[in-house]
Amino acid sequence: MEWIILLTMVVLLIMGFPMMIPLIAGAFVLVFFFLPQLDPLILIQQMRSGIVPYALLAVPLFIFAADIMSTGKTSNRLVDFVGAFVGHLRGGYAITTAAACTLFGSISGSTQATVVAVGTPMRKRLLKMGYKDSSAIALIINASDIALLIPPSIGMIIYALVSDASVGQLFIAGIGPGVLIFLFFAIYAYVHARVFKIPRVDKTTWRERLQVTKKAILPLGFPIIIVGGIYTGQFSPTEAAGISVLYALILEVLIYRTIKITEIPKVAMSSGLVTSAVFILVAAGQAFSMAINRAQIPQTLTSAVLGPDPSALTVLFIVALFFFIGCMFVDPIVVILILTPIFAPVATAAGVDPVHLGVVITFQAALGSATPPFGVDIFTASAVFNKSYLDVIRGTPPYIVMLIIVAILVILFEDISLFLLRWM
Repeated sequence: MEWIILLTMVVLLIMGFPMMIPLIAGAFVLVFFFLPQLDPLILIQQMRSGIVPYALLAVPLFIFAADIMSTGKTSNRLVDFVGAFVGHLRGGYAITTAAACTLFGSISGSTQATVVAVGTPMRKRLLKMGYKDSSAIALIINASDIALLIPPSIGMIIYALVSDASVGQLFIAGIGPGVLIFLFFAIYAYVHARVFKIPRVDKTTWRERLQVTKKAILPLGFPIIIVGGIYTGQFSPTEAAGISVLYALILEVLIYRTIKITEIPKVAMSSGLVTSAVFILVAAGQAFSMAINRAQIPQTLTSAVLGPDPSALTVLFIVALFFFIGCMFVDPIVVILILTPIFAPVATAAGVDPVHLGVVITFQAALGSATPPFGVDIFTASAVFNKSYLDVIRGTPPYIVMLIIVAILVILFEDISLFLLRWM
């Protein structure tokens, strides 16, 4: 039964169908041929119920806010702000890129949006400083992974929807691993610059730093609004998403005037297209998850892989492996929707904290997004920078190794993700 469903989905993918079609087809094949007692209309009801939860409203709002900021000059302001303070260091421009990706990730929640918004201005600066194009692109796509961990993470919202974990707690728990990735990348940037003798730029004056800080101070309010507002209980994650849209509109339309009011419908149309794709995936994933659960496939799979009484550490490493491999081939949202219902009950039974599990899963989704053969950020960078697939992945191995090391540390030491939440 499992092999027939898998073969059906693989054939449809090879034929060029988008991922939601194999998901829906797999669910219907399972119901028609192996669960004849189940009314197929239940799948339609499940697809509808999959997109009903109130928490999902945050997804289009965060996407819309990110599109507004990407269309404006926010990313340039963040880049100039970070560069003014660390650009003069050895490897300063590479450190600036990683820091700017981290900051913009706290606005967008999307790795692909970060590749576009930060990668476009920083790639030119890195090339001008003497970096190889492959090194610059590799840094951009892997530093963009931090966007999936730093709040507001769309991946964490989807995980919370499937697992019933707290979105607010997940947002806070993702900060520690995100900052740790940045530190690893910053150290590597320093060593890389020394080895390859990348030149340094002149140190900016405090007057110049004050000027760029004034320009960046309002965009830096985004993470304060999102994390601070949720933590203090002023508003929910969904309400934070709505406030983010309003804040973005005020900044880009009224204060900075980088976007005309007549351009907003075009930006909204772009956000709507992305949102529709996400929601169709969520609906298809809900139907598929229900079908495989009725067929007892998750229970069979976890018993075969994990054994009768796995430890918490064993579960976490197996979860990390499955999600990492899955996200190398399929969109992270799809992988989270399919695999979370399979492994979450087993992890909870083994004593794994649901928030820590969410961080581990989101981390693997981020890692897989920039990992060959089919990481989504690779193809985004290929399209944005007009480079071949091989050119994009050539410089990625050092960053993948660092991300794997951080992933192992996060699994072994749950305080990396939970210490801030516990302290708060």
